Parts: sequence; structure tokens; C-alpha cells
Amino acid sequence: MIYVTGDTHGDRERLSKLNLMKLREGDTLIVCGDFGFLWDNGKREQKFLRDLGKRKYNICFIDGTHENFDLLNTYEISEWNGGKVHKIYGNLYHLLRGQIFEIEGKKIFTMGGGESSDIDIRKDVGAWQKEEIPTQEELLEGAENLEIAGYDMDIIITHEPPLKVKSFLNLNDSEKFRVTALNAYFEELSGNCKFKKWYFGSLHRDIRISATHRAVFMDIVNAETGETL
Repeated sequence: MIYVTGDTHGDRERLSKLNLMKLREGDTLIVCGDFGFLWDNGKREQKFLRDLGKRKYNICFIDGTHENFDLLNTYEISEWNGGKVHKIYGNLYHLLRGQIFEIEGKKIFTMGGGESSDIDIRKDVGAWQKEEIPTQEELLEGAENLEIAGYDMDIIITHEPPLKVKSFLNLNDSEKFRVTALNAYFEELSGNCKFKKWYFGSLHRDIRISATHRAVFMDIVNAETGETL
């Protein structure tokens, strides 16, 4: 089975064996950005990453906006299930931007990255990394891979949502979210591509927006059905 959850931000309890006890050998869990477990490269962190990689199931993640991109990009790029990854350790993988993976017969498109809601503050204190925003090359590679695949996906995994979804949430919520060019890119993708489910994590909410779009955070969701584990 393929499962999806939201931003983990380095919270070890979220990926504890007890919390994931229902996952079986060969299953795959995908984190929708802001993984947060590759941060200081210390011994304690490395030990935990090895523990994750030794699990009987795959743990995969796309990047969000709060990552140590310098550390993440020290890992060699390889191929896994048809797409480019950083293999962190064992069964632990970073799924690169604009890739298509085939997992358990399902075609999955991934595009990490975004633009921090607190970008101005983070720039002022020197805590912002430009690598959080997908490059034109990454966006183009994603579009080209989708074209080759006939714009026909089963599942789309992103950190940010499409424009209309984010705008809808802005209209119906007192907390306003930053709308960016990446949201517009996803909106165009949404109009051109066939897909069954689209999951994103940046809003830190567990909410079913439509039959196809779902925001995930703490929930662990069956990626094919949309049902909570």
C-alpha cells in the first residue's frame, strides 16, 4: 500500500515504529515536504536516519521550504522506481522535483519546494534559502516528464497546492496564505493532467477539499482511497 502524511518537521514521534505499526513490509509512506530529519548531520540524527532506512517499508519525502538544502544536496542522485532520488539510507529516499515514480503499479508525480510564508522575516535574519523555490529547470523537467507520460497520473504529491485550492482556502479562512507563481504552475498542471488524487502538506491541515484534492498534516492517509489509516 502507498500512504501519505504531512510535514514532519523533525518530530521523531511522527515516524516512530509505534505510530507506523500498521505499515507492512513493502509498503511506502510519502511525506509531503518539510521532512526536517536532515538538519545538523550530527551523530544522533544519523543514527535516527539509519533506523528509518532499516524499516521493512519505504519512507520517502519531498522537500518543503524548511530544509537544510546544503546537506540534502550532498547526497548522490540515483534512480528509484523510474524517477530521480537522493538515497539517504536503505529504504529512506528523497524524491526529487518534477519526477514520475511507479510504485505498486501507480504513477506518482512529485514536486517539492515552495515559498515560505515568513520569507521576508527569514530574509532579514539571514535564515532564508533560495533553494526552497523550484528552479525553471525543475519546473520544465516536470512538465516534460508529464508530457512524455501523456499527462496521465494516478497520484500527485506536492508541498504546495494549486492556485484555486489555495485561493478557496483564503476566502474561507481568517488565516491568509501566501499565493505564489508555483501555485499558478500547479493550477496549469491541474488543468492539463488527469489524476485521481492530489496531496499537499504546506498548510499544516488535515482537510478533504474535494474528491481529488486533500491537505494532509498529522493524518496518515491511504494514497489510493484517501481514507485515513
